[in-house]
Amino acid sequence: MKQPSFPSTVIRERDASAWQGTHHDYPESDIGHAAIDLPLHAWLGQFTGNLSPAALAMAWFDWSSHLLLSPDKQAELAIHAASATLRWLQYCAGAAVSSPAEPVQPLAQDKRFSDPDWHRWPYNVLNQGFLLQQQWWHRATHSVRGMSRHHADVTTFVARQLLDCVAPSNFVATNPVVLRTTFERGGINLVGGARRALSDAWRAVSGVPERSSFQPGRDVACTPGKVVLRNRLAELLRYDPVTPEVHAAPLLIVPAWIMKYYILDLSPHNSLVRYLVEHGHTVYVISWKNPDANDRDLGLDDYRRLGIMDALDAIVRDTGASQINACGYCLGGSLLAIAASAMARDHDRRLASLSLLAAQVDFTEPGELSLFIDESEVSFLEASMWSRGYLDTRQMAGAFQLLRSNDLIWSRRLRHYLLDVPERHTDLMSWNADATRMPYRMHSEYLRRLFLNNDLASARYQVDGKPVALADIEVPVFAVGTRTDHVAPWRSVYKIGLLTDTEVSFLLTSGGHNAGVVAPPADAGRSYQLATAAADAPYMDPERWQQEAPQYAGSWWPAWEAWLAARAGPLTRPPQNLPGLGLAPGQYVLAP
Repeated sequence: MKQPSFPSTVIRERDASAWQGTHHDYPESDIGHAAIDLPLHAWLGQFTGNLSPAALAMAWFDWSSHLLLSPDKQAELAIHAASATLRWLQYCAGAAVSSPAEPVQPLAQDKRFSDPDWHRWPYNVLNQGFLLQQQWWHRATHSVRGMSRHHADVTTFVARQLLDCVAPSNFVATNPVVLRTTFERGGINLVGGARRALSDAWRAVSGVPERSSFQPGRDVACTPGKVVLRNRLAELLRYDPVTPEVHAAPLLIVPAWIMKYYILDLSPHNSLVRYLVEHGHTVYVISWKNPDANDRDLGLDDYRRLGIMDALDAIVRDTGASQINACGYCLGGSLLAIAASAMARDHDRRLASLSLLAAQVDFTEPGELSLFIDESEVSFLEASMWSRGYLDTRQMAGAFQLLRSNDLIWSRRLRHYLLDVPERHTDLMSWNADATRMPYRMHSEYLRRLFLNNDLASARYQVDGKPVALADIEVPVFAVGTRTDHVAPWRSVYKIGLLTDTEVSFLLTSGGHNAGVVAPPADAGRSYQLATAAADAPYMDPERWQQEAPQYAGSWWPAWEAWLAARAGPLTRPPQNLPGLGLAPGQYVLAP
């Protein structure tokens, strides 16, 4: 087996000094472990999906040892197991004579047993046994006295993954929907599914991605514009005005660098960029470069300087505007909050407002991603990144798939491999598959300084050698959370109001991390809540806010656009014949 290669040079002294943190020696210390530790961990990561065996072992030992020392919990679980077994036997007896007892209901998001055939014997008996096991294991891994909350979440997660592997819906003989389809189609579904499985396996081994029918610049990311800035990390795109007059203050959008920027410029009918341009805003968007091994030393501050600060300088040169509205999505919002705090500290008054879409600034409650983030996991992941110089796209995709394994792994395999249902390609799914890499240094800093240490919310994060504080931000803030977000939970996003001393408008919309943000007005069934708190207003906890904030039907885009327009200055004639370096979407978004 090929051994991972490691850089022969060490981090420059200037770069190493910039990595020093408050609570941890940042990975310049990895240099001293490059002989055995890092190669060993990188090699092990190939077999564990880059999950730390030590972290999993510690979680299991924490659970098993505390459970061993908790006779009351053991007795509770024994009683529950006996009760569940008796309930299942009663259900089996009733099902045999067509009068089953009241069934156990799956979670609302679990659609595996929704087909009517699952409610017929013997398949109703199988799904009831599985659901009762789910209940028992959830009880077994929770409320164990003395066990850490993080380890409880990890053991629950692992138990859920193992149970999902053996769910009766995954097998031909125990899935009535598959058996019915196989009978109706004469087994052709299994032949087609096997062919599809072999094709997917070949692509996974060879590393050749599936070709998408949505191409940037043709089907998506096709709003007309120009590239006005290009450096080693980012391109800045300016979109052509389509209205006779535009607002005086332009808008800068900072997307996440974990994916391509065009989540905000998908097809013409659901492009947020196009919507804003059609409403008289001059829109600039950062398009991040897809980094490779040569970019391993790029850090968070490089993203701030070469991304946000260079973009602001270019916009001022381009338009002459003294005030700029800024919007950040996901990780881009976290970075924008850092930049805005540093600008406020240094009396840089170029920002007129700050909008954060599904972006966290406090990471004490980061959602299910915290399952993969502790000291052991981060150290193990750093070994893999050290060997390559970047975080591979498949590692990120694997983590997100595990978080929603029922939908993204098992249900998908059921549809494609057993039922032979073809993939339904959409622009959002195409964008989701168009992932980017992340430089070793930047991702390590992000995980340690923000997730592990929570330096930004604690006013310990340093820019140019001095700490920044969110409380210094004085411009109005518009924050958007999505109700079913598993990446940036809305209660975590809501904390921006607790950490700043300015007017904050918080909006909670239906949908998840991506689908909740891509919410064009033409989409039916959308809804949101919106309320504004003055700078001197008393704090309101998120549960009370959700109860009291007004409800509105429809997309949240018009509400945000109206808020932006009120802070974007008067309407003026758009500047004419501005120079550019080429047409949007530019070069970086097209790079593999």
